[in-house]
Amino acid sequence: MGMALVAGSLLAARSADAQLRVDISGVGATQYPIAIADFNGSAEGQAVAEVIRADLTRSGQFQLINSAGTSLDAESSIAYDDWRNRGADYLAYGSISQSGGQYNISYRLVDSVRRTQLDGVAFSGTEKELRRISHQIADRIYEKITGVRGVFSTRLAYVLQTGNGYELQIADADGQNPQVMLRSKQSIISPAWSPDGKRLAYVSFELGKPVVYVQTLATGQRVPLANFKGNNSAPAWSPSGEQLAVVLSRDSISQIYTINADGSGLRRVMRSPLIDTEPQYTPDGSSLVFTSDRGGNPHIYRVPVSGGDAQRITFNGSYNISPAMSPDGNNLVYVTRRNGAFRIAMQSMSTGSEQLLTAGPDDESPSFAPNGMQILYSSVQGGRSVLAVISVDGRVRQTLSTLNGKVREPTWGPFTN
Repeated sequence: MGMALVAGSLLAARSADAQLRVDISGVGATQYPIAIADFNGSAEGQAVAEVIRADLTRSGQFQLINSAGTSLDAESSIAYDDWRNRGADYLAYGSISQSGGQYNISYRLVDSVRRTQLDGVAFSGTEKELRRISHQIADRIYEKITGVRGVFSTRLAYVLQTGNGYELQIADADGQNPQVMLRSKQSIISPAWSPDGKRLAYVSFELGKPVVYVQTLATGQRVPLANFKGNNSAPAWSPSGEQLAVVLSRDSISQIYTINADGSGLRRVMRSPLIDTEPQYTPDGSSLVFTSDRGGNPHIYRVPVSGGDAQRITFNGSYNISPAMSPDGNNLVYVTRRNGAFRIAMQSMSTGSEQLLTAGPDDESPSFAPNGMQILYSSVQGGRSVLAVISVDGRVRQTLSTLNGKVREPTWGPFTN
């Protein structure tokens, strides 16, 4: 069966039928009380404020204080005591004006306890870009208050399985604006973002066996990266974007190789008598973590990219797969099986201590947010397959669900600017 290709720019990529719906439960250990006033001057000002409120709410780290009945624009003088009495330690507000097809947005963030302005910036864009600008403002608010970079402007990739086949989709971090990058009657698995967010590697079965492709998002152009004898699977980008690790069965059993992003320079990392798979680079690019059953049960190991001896790094339980490293390299997240349930676990790389973040029974494919504060994974709830996001302390959970299929193999995209 042929595959329908989606070409054109990412904006021209086909919009998917259904947005992902978001449900949130739990609150963070620290919650910052903030009011987000509607942006004055245009009907779109309320929508901008709503996106910012929704972003901050999803993080679980903010308590939204009601700002109804207030009229503020970017030049308003702020009655700090009034906002403190309402319970708002912070206040975000602004103006929005339209001229031709362009919107101009000015935003301010103030600390009502210290009576100071923390941030103030102007944006301009078309109506289509208002949502993106709202996410950028939410990112600025998040970073100014928490000291950690916000991820509201980043994107997710995942595979949607429907009655008609498979779709490789990309959506905003809030599940909105889904775009179809690829449609196929055959399976698509293992999407992986390039470090610059401009390309996706993935495995497609359209040729009757697994082949690794790399697709450029802006143009839709795709090239086979690994189409060797046997199976080609599990692509992972190096932090530089110049290399990928892949798993090939060209020499009988699945083994880990590295290959340059242009398809040259194939090199086997090590020789193992048993299956090695699911490689991921460590953030410094010097090592790979991977899954192997060389010890009898599947566990996670680490090996220098240059080759050498692999060291086992998971010792809890008897089944640990699908490793992913936190952006700072301090934590490893993976799928573990405990009492028959597949759960997401996180292990400290320095101490080896483990925290079970989810209850299962069927959680898969964990992926860190680029700021390391949350983990995206696929889950089954009430018999339906959904995407879920859990904070690294396990306290806040979001569920992103779609009505028309199973969502699988999620991966969180990088910061892109």
